[in-house]
Amino acid sequence: MSAHRNRARGSAQCGQALTEFLVVALTMMPLFLLIPMIAKYQDINHSTQMAARYAAFDATIRNDRATGSWKPEGQLADEVRRRFFGNSDAPIKTGDVAGEFNAHRNLFWRGPDARPLLNRFSDVAVSFGPGAGSSHADGFEAASDMDSFGMIASGLGLASKGIYRANISVKLAPLPTALAFYRPFDTTELTMTRHTSLLLEPWAAKHAAEVESRILGSAAIFPAASLASISGEVDGYVSIIEAPAGLQGPKLGRIDFWRDVVPADRLKAK
Repeated sequence: MSAHRNRARGSAQCGQALTEFLVVALTMMPLFLLIPMIAKYQDINHSTQMAARYAAFDATIRNDRATGSWKPEGQLADEVRRRFFGNSDAPIKTGDVAGEFNAHRNLFWRGPDARPLLNRFSDVAVSFGPGAGSSHADGFEAASDMDSFGMIASGLGLASKGIYRANISVKLAPLPTALAFYRPFDTTELTMTRHTSLLLEPWAAKHAAEVESRILGSAAIFPAASLASISGEVDGYVSIIEAPAGLQGPKLGRIDFWRDVVPADRLKAK
């Protein structure tokens, strides 16, 4: 009698374990199916962030102060789409535009039905500023740095427009509705948006002479520049007075002697 009870209890426990396993499996199955999709979404998210950085830092070398002109917004958008949302081994070429065919697509970014998660390259949008404007001029947000350093900045030829921001927005295709395991994610209209903000440097000196000219032209930075006109006379008097010692004048209004110059004997011709 005892052996019969033990067998019945064991059968009941096996049936309970099987039921629990099926319940857990049905609960976890959608998660297991979504893991590949989560990986693809994370990859697209990373590309979106890198594209935002590219768009923002491109403005540090192409703006109305550094080169006299911005990179056209359409050209920047084409570069972002081709280089960050196309195939991973896409060559970097000037004027290259992404085409709506598989050779230019990232084939990893596909749904369970093999359709691309990025329907069209035009679903990648480039905008500027907190208001998502369409031009570079919309990318600036006022900053208070000029309130404290306005006089010094104007003397050096620095004109701060504020913080510059570039936005990248990517509209993704929904998952197929025929697969019940993906519900309710099949009805989610997912859009990824990332931005990068930075302070553009409006003045990049090309050489030491340009740095000196900016400093000499700013009375707030170097007020002694106004004494350059009498520097020759002062040097002459100092040379006469200090003739035995051979001391030189104070070089009023000059800063060229502060140049960090590599001695000629330390340079090697290539």
